[in-house]
Order: sequence, then C-alpha cells, then structure tokens
Amino acid sequence: MNLPCGGASTVILPPPRTLTEAASFTRAHHYPDSHVPPLVVIRPSLPQSHHAPVAMSPPPKHFPFKFPAPSPLFLRRTPPTSGEKKKKDFGLTPAAATVMDGEDCLIDVHKLRSDFLRVLRSRRTAAVPLAVEQAKPVKHPLFQDEKPPTFSEAMESCPKADIPNLKEKLKEENLHLITEAGEQGRLPVLILSLKGGKERKPAVVFLHSTHKNKEWLRPLLEAYASRGYVAIAIDSRYHGERAHNKTTYRDALVESWKKGDTMPFIFDTVWDLIKLADYLTQREDIDCTRIGITGESLGGMHAWFGAFADNRYSVVVPIIGVQGFRWAIDNDKWQARVVSIRAVFEEARMDLSKKAIDNEVVEKVWNRIAPGLASRFDAPYTVPAMSPRPLLILNGAEDPRCPISGIQSPMLRALAVYEEANAADKFKVIAEAGIGHQMTKSMVKEASDWFDKYLKQ
Repeated sequence: MNLPCGGASTVILPPPRTLTEAASFTRAHHYPDSHVPPLVVIRPSLPQSHHAPVAMSPPPKHFPFKFPAPSPLFLRRTPPTSGEKKKKDFGLTPAAATVMDGEDCLIDVHKLRSDFLRVLRSRRTAAVPLAVEQAKPVKHPLFQDEKPPTFSEAMESCPKADIPNLKEKLKEENLHLITEAGEQGRLPVLILSLKGGKERKPAVVFLHSTHKNKEWLRPLLEAYASRGYVAIAIDSRYHGERAHNKTTYRDALVESWKKGDTMPFIFDTVWDLIKLADYLTQREDIDCTRIGITGESLGGMHAWFGAFADNRYSVVVPIIGVQGFRWAIDNDKWQARVVSIRAVFEEARMDLSKKAIDNEVVEKVWNRIAPGLASRFDAPYTVPAMSPRPLLILNGAEDPRCPISGIQSPMLRALAVYEEANAADKFKVIAEAGIGHQMTKSMVKEASDWFDKYLKQ
C-alpha cells in the first residue's frame, strides 16, 4: 500500500511501535527514497471529522543515542554505560543510522541557551527598562505581500466556544512594550480575553508568517479567548506597525548582511519574545506557569527559538517552521527557503562575486544575519533542549521549505531526550500527507487540542 494522498476513503496509517518497525514500515510503504524519517506520524489531508487520534509510541527503554562531534548536545541525565556505547543496528534508514554514528556526547543545555542569549545580546542597542505604553487599534494593518491576503480558511476553522455575541464580550488591549532602545525596540502587542472573572487564565502567544502582522491573527485570538485563554499576538521585527512600507523587511535583511549589526531573521524577534514573557508573567490575569507559544512559517520559527531561549513558554507548537538549516546546505535543499527572502541572498551573491546563489552564499548569509543558525543553534540541538515541555511539531509532508528529511536527526534526538525524562507522550511530530508549505485546518485543530490538553489541566 502506498502513502495515502487524501480522499474520504483513505486509511490512516498507524505509527510504528519501535525503531526497528519504523524502518521496515518506511520501506514497506514505499516512501520516496526512504526519506520520510521513522516515528513521524503521517496523516492524510482530510477534513477534521475524518481524523482519528494517532499517538507516537515511545522508543525502546534504553535506546543508545550517538551523534558526531563537534557540537555535542546534552541528551542524557547521566553518562551512558559501557554497554550502551556498543553500536547496535536497529534497522534504521541510512540517514537515521548516520545520526547514531560517532561518539556519545554530553551537552549542557544551560550552556547552549546561555550561548544563544549571548549572541542575542551581542547586537542589541542600549538596554532600557521594560516599559508598557498604551496604544490604539490599527485600522489599516500593513501587509508586505504583493497581493495582501483577505481570508484564511484554516484560521477561521479554529474551535470556538458557543458564546452569543462573542465580540461584545471580548476585552481588547493594544500595547507597545519597550524592549530596547531604538525604533524597532517598540513591540506592538494585541491581547484578547473574555471580560470578567478574576481567576488567572492560561495564555497563548501567536506569531504571524512573513509579510503579515498581528491583526491577521485575529480569528485565532478570538477563538482562543472564547475558550478561556488570554490570547496574545505581536508584530515581528520589521512587520506590521514596525514596517514603513512593503519592502521594510526585505531592506532590513539586506542591511543586516551589509552591516552585521542586527539580526532581523528570527533572532531579533526572539529577543522581543523574552521581554514579552517578562511582561506576561507579571500580569494578574495570567497564570505564569501556563503560557503557550505557536506560530505559522516564520512565526513557527519564532515559536521554536523563543521557546528554546525562554522556558517560561511552557507548551510549544511550531507550525510549518521547524527545519534543519545545516542539513539543507549539506543536502542542497535550501532553494525553497532562500526564495522566500531572496533579496538578501542576491545581495550576498553579488558581494561574493558569484554567478549564482550556491551553498557557500547560503551558509555565509546565515552566519552573518543569524549567527549559529546553521550550526550550534540548529534544530538537532535546540529542539531536544525543549524537553520535557510539551512540544508538538506540525509540518506538511511535502513542504520544500521545511523538508521532513531535514528534521530526522532533531526528531530522533528529541525523542531520546523526552523518553529519558519519562515524557515521551509530550513530544509529537505530525506531517500531513500531500501538504506543502501550508497551515491547514487539521493543523489548527491539532494545535488547539494540544494547548487544551497541557494548558488546561
């Protein structure tokens, strides 16, 4: 039987129960070149009503994890025993077996996070005390797309509580947080919650995709607010209220390559997310132990790195955002990601006297505008570091920007860490068959269920 591609009669394939079964499962179902990593839950693209619950089973109790030096990662609470160091054949795909080659390494997650924070601080403007300013609603939010979107079926499908006249019962707050000196240090924030009630509520932070803004996320904010959450959205750096025109983000990326004094791709917004957590944990209406974070595409990357940098984000759901930047360079699979922000790579190509964008150009750009993104802070290291917090990764099985093959190593490593922490049930990867770089209704529903499960206990 081949991999399902959708349709009401499609059978949902169960996940493998062990790593050995995962490999035979991959081969038996003819996944292209055996590139679909073991233990990814593959789901057909179907309406929500057709989806049956599917859970990922934990690996064998003492799975010996090995990976190559340098860039060791802390995957164990205690050093491996001599028996665990013996290499074993679990029948994995060649790519997965590569992950297990080399020597056992221990890593200090606290040092990894400390190193990342040091990089964030290295390009900050003058430090200022966190301050809050009241703001007005944005009447005409700026989109930097060539054709601004007008409707999202996926976001509109988010589960809502049945509350008559919901919009009249919502409390809206518009704020600016001052996260550092300078124009981009003003962080626009939109917060929706139900009026009334003095109890502390769970909160979820939502992060938009490239060229959009916080107002675009309003359907999700309203849906979550109706279900008792404090729902928060921000404008990422050089987006929304932080943009002047339709090329602001593109121009910031190019300037970062030229001057190396800012990090507009992912990292600067992560700084804002740390400051946002400072603010949210001080609010009297939010339970500071129950703050989730999610986002789509660029927002998914922001959610991933924001949660890695700050464990006050206690439940994490990156949507079509997690990827292997180093893997993409090594396997010549960077093209789709590069196209999404092509201007900075073209600028680098010309500066490097290249006839075309190639692997060297891509690597130099990442090293310049987001130091460590394709090395020590890449997915194989930062994704496992989120253990044991609940982490749900949602991707399309055919996504060229976030190839499933590129997160095989991060997924296997993370699974080992979660299992070691007796928290294997808190880690799940769902790849939706037949879906590329797109957030679907089923992804929105899965994210909603995940937050309800872990933020409303």
